[in-house]
Amino acid sequence: MSAVLSDDEIPLAQRVKVGNQSNPSLPEPRVEKNEQMNGESSLKESPVKAEDSDDEDDIPLAQRMKKSPIKTEDSDDEDDIPLSQRLQKKANGKLSPVKKETNGDHGISIKEEKVKPEPMEVDMPSKKRPLEKSASTSTKNTKAKKKAKKEEEEEDIYKWWEEQDQSGIQEDDSIKWTTLEHNGVMFPPDYVPHGVKMKYDGKPITLSPEAEEVATFFANILESEHAQNPVFQKNFFNDWLEVLRKDPSNPKITDFNKCDFRPIWEKLQRDKEAKKQMSKEEKQRLKEEKKKIEEPYQTAIVDGRREKVGNFKIEPPELFRGRGNHPKTGKLKMRVQPEQVTLNLGKDAKIPEPPKGHKWGGIVHDQTATWLATWKENVNGNIKYVFLAATSAWKGQSDMKKFEKARELKNCVAAIRENYTKELKDKVSEIRQRATAMYLIDRLALRAGNEKGEDEADTVGCCSLRYEHIELEPPNILHFDFLGKDSIRYQNTVEVDAQVFKNIKLFKKQVGPGHMIFDRLTPNGLNKHLNNYMKGLSAKVFRTYNASITFQQQLDKMTNPDDSIHDKLLSYNRANREVAVLCNHQRTASKNHEQQISKIEDRIRALKYQRMKLRKTLYAADPKMKKNPKYADPESDLEEEWMIQHEADLVTKEKERIKTRFQKQNEKLAAKGEPQLEESELTKSLKAADALLDTFAKERKAATIEPKNSMTADKLIARIEKIDERIAATKVQATDKEENKQIALNTSKLNYIDPRISVAWCRKYNIPLEKVFSKTLIEKFRWAQKIPDDWKF
Repeated sequence: MSAVLSDDEIPLAQRVKVGNQSNPSLPEPRVEKNEQMNGESSLKESPVKAEDSDDEDDIPLAQRMKKSPIKTEDSDDEDDIPLSQRLQKKANGKLSPVKKETNGDHGISIKEEKVKPEPMEVDMPSKKRPLEKSASTSTKNTKAKKKAKKEEEEEDIYKWWEEQDQSGIQEDDSIKWTTLEHNGVMFPPDYVPHGVKMKYDGKPITLSPEAEEVATFFANILESEHAQNPVFQKNFFNDWLEVLRKDPSNPKITDFNKCDFRPIWEKLQRDKEAKKQMSKEEKQRLKEEKKKIEEPYQTAIVDGRREKVGNFKIEPPELFRGRGNHPKTGKLKMRVQPEQVTLNLGKDAKIPEPPKGHKWGGIVHDQTATWLATWKENVNGNIKYVFLAATSAWKGQSDMKKFEKARELKNCVAAIRENYTKELKDKVSEIRQRATAMYLIDRLALRAGNEKGEDEADTVGCCSLRYEHIELEPPNILHFDFLGKDSIRYQNTVEVDAQVFKNIKLFKKQVGPGHMIFDRLTPNGLNKHLNNYMKGLSAKVFRTYNASITFQQQLDKMTNPDDSIHDKLLSYNRANREVAVLCNHQRTASKNHEQQISKIEDRIRALKYQRMKLRKTLYAADPKMKKNPKYADPESDLEEEWMIQHEADLVTKEKERIKTRFQKQNEKLAAKGEPQLEESELTKSLKAADALLDTFAKERKAATIEPKNSMTADKLIARIEKIDERIAATKVQATDKEENKQIALNTSKLNYIDPRISVAWCRKYNIPLEKVFSKTLIEKFRWAQKIPDDWKF
């Protein structure tokens, strides 16, 4: 189905979004969390502006609907009146039927001697003619307030990068703060029993509140893949049985297959539906209440300045999912109590009050630490921390230090490569293993890796690769297949130096199946060796360096100064994609990917439909244009059946807008205590909208469409060129989306690519930073924006 473009449907290539590359050979990995952070595309352009044109036919109907609803008497023509307002006229003091004339690309014009506002058009301020001066003044005041607020927020930002250069960044063991105050952490609300009885062996059973809560965790994911996973089921059931045994009032449950959680699942579905049906006012009230509760925890005072806190919420109890085939998936993550939480505060700071009936696990005053609170979760025994937000000075300094360290590696990487190349033939096995591992870490951006215990996911890095993780193909090809960090599968086939191939073959022969290939090498030993080349150098720095230098090189190679902004942004994303592939940043292709591509294709067809009508109008304005090859070719992809449906969709959307406008105008009139519009006005407008179908059909079948009075051939050609640009931009967006469907671009952009490369590229090609960075990233990398225009990694 097609629909006319609305503001939020401006092609992705014209809105700041980031897409993902298609790679059918990749497995089904998990979705990167970081993808959600930046969840916007980098291909963006502002909607078409009408200020520079004489009329607005080149603006999509959905955008013109938001313009002034009223046509003034001294206007040259009626193109600036939204379609829903060009429906009725007054004649001799009475409403008369709509008198239609075919016009340009998608509407009708109406002949009349004088235009008067209809009742449906009361109280609707316009950019061209505000009905009330106060409305215009109010808009200006609102903008002024927003601007003032933004300037005030800018002033509150601690611009630490202006007070020090990279050489002044603090080391990890240095004093980070003098005074530190905060309000602790926010605990999830206590569980409120719902009383819905699940069934066991076909009979309803009553559970204690604690047991009911855990059963509800499982019921909530009953329709997911997790609930069908035997390992998940087993771990959940074992932990749930322990909870059941705590209260003797709970029934005796011994068989998971006899448990029926669907009654609770149905209750949860009803709750979700009820939430969707809540009024706008109710949702806003709940939002305000939530904001009020969270507000005290959102900021900390560091050395007298206010900083935002990042993850100030304690994770609620739930069932652990894990990445990939995690052996502990389904286990119960217990509710964290204040007694488990340690706070880090200044010595003179007021200690926050713990929840009633509880006390803190500890209070420390560690000025070398940047965490505000810490605790240990029960499933994996991981230590959790609360830090300041990504936009804080501490995080910014840490990021700058990381990227400067990677940039420093550029000065000695040639010497390091020369040394490990020589050591590939060393007679000492330990040195030869280390050199081979360094080669793989450097060339393939592999993580160093650590050996895992039996109760952890079987993920590995370079140092912990086992016999079965590398297959050999003579003369010098290696096939990698293993689970990396977060259980993301790494599959890669690479051609390596002959000596590296020879070494891997030798190591595999020495250790045998099931054993680590680099059995004499540890990540700590490797990093200690790297530190001899450069202070602070580790395998992790190589990953950051290779990501950044690859991005810089690919940008320089792919960007054509003469390209359009859309093609430059496509080159940017393709360079980013090279890094994402290098770092193995995968994501699962969206389930509705094909549907999204189909919608983009429909947008292209809708634009071609507009262009078709403009061409027909051009033929009437200048008949010789029929023979011009540039305008004579028929539009592709515009089947008769599709156009009929598209026209029906246009009318349907128009009628929806008429109803919405009618409702809003009545709400405004009611608020002022004035008489509301009669339903007959709405009925007449809807009938007039129905009449558009006949107009659309005539224009579709006609060889030419008569231009309006002020429509010249030059103006029509200018509009067609605008449509051409938008079609090209939307095609770029479709290409970008398809190429990116299984690659997570934002992980590398967030963590591995020096943000200054993007800043310098945007400046060089005069591209707004908002096109490639989301608002979150712009705030996170404020420090990166203080660089000279010719900066290079």
